[in-house]
Amino acid sequence: MKKKTILVTGGGGFIGSHLCERLLKENYDVICVDNFYTGSKNNIRHLLSHPDFELIRHDITLPLVAEVDAIFNLACPASPVHYQNDPIHTTKTCVVGAINMLGLALRLRIPILQSSTSEVYGDPTIHPQREEYWGNVNCIGPRSCYDEGKRCAETLFFDYHRQCGVDIKVVRIFNTYGPRMLPNDGRVVSNFIVQALRGEDITIYGDGQQTRSFCYIDDMIEALLRMMRQGPEVHGPFNLGNPAEFTMLELADLIIRLTGSKSRKVFKPLPADDPVKRRPDISRAQQTLHWQPQIGLEEGLKKTIAYFDGVL
Repeated sequence: MKKKTILVTGGGGFIGSHLCERLLKENYDVICVDNFYTGSKNNIRHLLSHPDFELIRHDITLPLVAEVDAIFNLACPASPVHYQNDPIHTTKTCVVGAINMLGLALRLRIPILQSSTSEVYGDPTIHPQREEYWGNVNCIGPRSCYDEGKRCAETLFFDYHRQCGVDIKVVRIFNTYGPRMLPNDGRVVSNFIVQALRGEDITIYGDGQQTRSFCYIDDMIEALLRMMRQGPEVHGPFNLGNPAEFTMLELADLIIRLTGSKSRKVFKPLPADDPVKRRPDISRAQQTLHWQPQIGLEEGLKKTIAYFDGVL
């Protein structure tokens, strides 16, 4: 039988590069599409010589022609530092990019997975967050380009499914971490690890009591693959993340201990619209995908710290 070809947009990014690697191990042909706005060739350099791997430098806000069997749409800056740097292009990537990829999926009659985000819930008024919750999002704030862009992308996916019959899979990814995160991406795990390894003050915004849930990259990749393997009757959205919840102070203390750092904790004002609590209810994913995270925070942080220690 002909090998299936999988298109991964944002394949040079943190999650995308791990997904490309896993797909190659499972004997798929992989086409990686990235404009390298936040992705890096270093993330996929070890794949460039693989006979089943192809790299296309392309921005999905422009139409793309390809012959593939499935699409993982992961393209979009995902950290506040990067998506706020060019908010107009962030919104275009979410919305116009979704239209272009959905059009390709419609033409080829293939399944397409959308990597949405926990940011669609905004600063939630319910806890933990379930998929039925419609969110509490500021539509004109500094984070809106990403939050509302991803919400609009979900709308497009479900409308293409209802109106055109496209086989869609929508997942809402909560905080994910691991090797190949960018040192300067502004996310809390990479920030704390880099500051600790350099012996710098660890910057905590607010009083440090705000919470997040952290999923290790290997667990997330497994969830994405299980979602794509579902039949056309399964659309989502599904929350994907680790429901174990930690305060920023707990995270900082753990990273200081694991790195043996002498860093001090310093406090700064909380950024605008920054969520106070974030924890996924993953009941749907557990029941339908038979998935739940296997790697605890301390184990995953040790692997992530070893990676950053090697690249800094």
